[in-house]
Amino acid sequence: MKNLDWANLSFGYMPTDYNVRCYYRNGKWGEIEVSSDEYIKLHMAATSLHYGQEAFEGLKAYRCPDGKVRVFRMEENAARLQSTCRGILMPELPTELFCEMVKKVVRLNQEWIPTYESGATLYIRPLLIGTGAQVGVRPANEYLFLILVTPVGPYFKGGFSANPYVIMRDHDRAAPLGTGVYKVGGNYAASLLANKKAHDLGYACEFYLDAKEKKYIDECGAANFFGIKNNTYITPKSTSILPSITNKSLMQLAEDLGMKVERRPVPEEELATFEEAGACGTAAVISPISRIDDVETGKSYVISKDGKPGPISEKLYTHLRNIQYGIDEDKHGWTTVVID
Repeated sequence: MKNLDWANLSFGYMPTDYNVRCYYRNGKWGEIEVSSDEYIKLHMAATSLHYGQEAFEGLKAYRCPDGKVRVFRMEENAARLQSTCRGILMPELPTELFCEMVKKVVRLNQEWIPTYESGATLYIRPLLIGTGAQVGVRPANEYLFLILVTPVGPYFKGGFSANPYVIMRDHDRAAPLGTGVYKVGGNYAASLLANKKAHDLGYACEFYLDAKEKKYIDECGAANFFGIKNNTYITPKSTSILPSITNKSLMQLAEDLGMKVERRPVPEEELATFEEAGACGTAAVISPISRIDDVETGKSYVISKDGKPGPISEKLYTHLRNIQYGIDEDKHGWTTVVID
């Protein structure tokens, strides 16, 4: 194992030894290739550069207290990537190939997997890009799928603590019938300015309302939203929200706890009624929300009066992480042992 200060890693990029690649040419996927090169040779007319034929995923490998290394729900990441491929006309990567490449890249870089005690993880970033040259707006005929890995610390510096969020009414992340349900780079490019404004105002992240009516909570720049009240887990339903694998898992765990789960439109004024709320995703798992400010209207929805995470959020967070680390029983079969 590398001799790094695992406990003080940031959530950023650090070079590791290998990445794995697979090319799509002549209507079929080729063999898996192992590379130590951090760079890609790309045609200047590649569709990924001109027309946004680009998709990515994010998952993690966990070094567990029993000595094993596990990954979490990688088949779900494969399925979401396939959905994105259908949405922007890229060839679908078979689930078996996706999973084989995830396992291979983790094993090749096992010295870069942080220690369990550090709280850090090995972040896995699958990427699919159109490499074929086009100057007309049409799909490429060649593609590159690659997976890189890098050790990361917590997404939010404070770790599992409640943070303030802000509603950005003058920005939309995605259109109601656009690419919001797909994990494409354009959605994140669209969020950069609003995210910077939120940070400049002292908030952890920005929140978006629905682009059509500006009445309902959509999501924040990099995560889904959930609220808790009356023993019910509530998360927005919208045609512009990315289906979060973490949120899907939390909904199942909430049901396991005997809670009711509702996926439905969440009007902004309902924020005042939540006992707890959080943003959830692979990077942070759960980022509890202390308050959400609507600066344009002057409203402030205080969710955690003492600034601490709520008990149900804490229970869900701990249980999900314990499943990922092989501590709690994985009764839904979500984890895969990659290194025994």
